Amino acid sequence: MLHQFWEQKQVKGASIHPENLVIYESSTSPVPPFICYVTLPGGSCFGNFQDCYTKAEARRDAARIALMNSMFNELPSRRITPEFITRSIEEAVATTNGSIEDASDPSTSIGAYCLMLESNTGKTMLEFQEIMTMFQLLHWNGSLKAFRERKCSRQNVINYYSQHRLDECTRSHMVLDWMVREQQTPGLVSQELQGALHELEEARRSGRELRFYKEKKEILSIALSQAYSQQLEYSSPSAHRWSQAETLPDYSRHNRQPSQESSLTDQSYDFYSQESMNDRESLG
Repeated sequence: MLHQFWEQKQVKGASIHPENLVIYESSTSPVPPFICYVTLPGGSCFGNFQDCYTKAEARRDAARIALMNSMFNELPSRRITPEFITRSIEEAVATTNGSIEDASDPSTSIGAYCLMLESNTGKTMLEFQEIMTMFQLLHWNGSLKAFRERKCSRQNVINYYSQHRLDECTRSHMVLDWMVREQQTPGLVSQELQGALHELEEARRSGRELRFYKEKKEILSIALSQAYSQQLEYSSPSAHRWSQAETLPDYSRHNRQPSQESSLTDQSYDFYSQESMNDRESLG
């Protein structure tokens, strides 16, 4: 039923590419309870929240959650409209003790939030969540803070990353960042990974959208594996030294960062309210 749902959307003209079919991913655990993740076209991810004792059962449960969210996402109330934006900004102002006038200033947190909503008018909440996942990861990775230190405007950063999908280049850059942090503070990645696994488990059992948590887990797992491999190669006199250039795409060539002068072209409120409370200036 889930596959048929997205096939019908494709027939109706939805922008779904052949490589973005519904994808199932089962956990590698040889014993129950089993876990299955299903990734929808666009990148939204859901998992089974029940304890499943066969992989087929886990797959069906994950598909059921994904189908419910896919159908719910089609309701008119799940689209970003001018009315929705007005309500969201009013809630943001009330939550952060900000000013409604800040909505017209992209250099403020509320203004940045308003700009993101307005840039995605007409899209569904799942589509908006897919874009917000990128900014969640950039914030978690420390990239938004780095952009602020480089004097990049919030508007340029938002416009640039709103048009760029989360790809292997971006993931590789984040993996490299965490490898460097592991060299500076041994054990940091392992500790961060344990936290990410706990967050992913809690989100899955709550039936929530999982891509942010799953991407974090995978980035940290790769970084830990690469850092461990590097240590083994350095400690072996007969092994070649590990080369960052050979293992990961070139940082400067593949992960160009928006500059202040660049003419860059273009989660919901929960992400905004949580992150802006902790770091009001994270986007600028």
